[in-house]
Amino acid sequence: MNEHTAGPSSELPSSQRLLRSTVIAMATAGVLLVAAVLPAEYGLDPTGIGNVLGLTEMGKIKQQLAREAEAPAPAVIPEESKLPAQAAVAVDSTPVAATAEDATQRNDSVQVVLDAGQGKEIKLTMQKGARVTYVWSTDKGGVNFETHGDTLNAPSGDFHSYGKGRNARADSGAFVAVFDGMHGWYWRNRSSGPVTVTLKTTGEYQELKRLN
Repeated sequence: MNEHTAGPSSELPSSQRLLRSTVIAMATAGVLLVAAVLPAEYGLDPTGIGNVLGLTEMGKIKQQLAREAEAPAPAVIPEESKLPAQAAVAVDSTPVAATAEDATQRNDSVQVVLDAGQGKEIKLTMQKGARVTYVWSTDKGGVNFETHGDTLNAPSGDFHSYGKGRNARADSGAFVAVFDGMHGWYWRNRSSGPVTVTLKTTGEYQELKRLN
């Protein structure tokens, strides 16, 4: 005599239960995408949750680092005094207010304090063909940097790179503005403590601005 044993039909999910589970999973994935993935990966925070959780700033940092990595090859004009990116430069560490000799030929010395993880910019208003020489150094530790220019009212991500580096304590050289606009330096402190960058510039520019 043969015996056949069958499990209860309740062990197999119905098509309605499968459909409901799929919809719930898709909805959960969508919420995670908007609330967590977009802020953490792209710095976009449509719900405001990413800013509360500290994910938006992380995403902005990732996007900035990606921009640094994908920038065009450097076009910096070499100087005889060009120093290796890792070398330290002895400069006056006393804060000096920006001053100008005249409207076209300037000599400025400024300091930028970067907290851990912070990024800041110094830009010069320059006309196409104008030339600037510069030297900057940190008081301690290295920073990621990019020397680049933007046209006035340029769309986000539209810029020209003159040079860049990672974990650098100093840089010097010169560049010629390839268009009318804002040209200068972006530094980001990737260390665990504050870093002060001292920048000295000489050249043909109309204005020096701190952008953040």
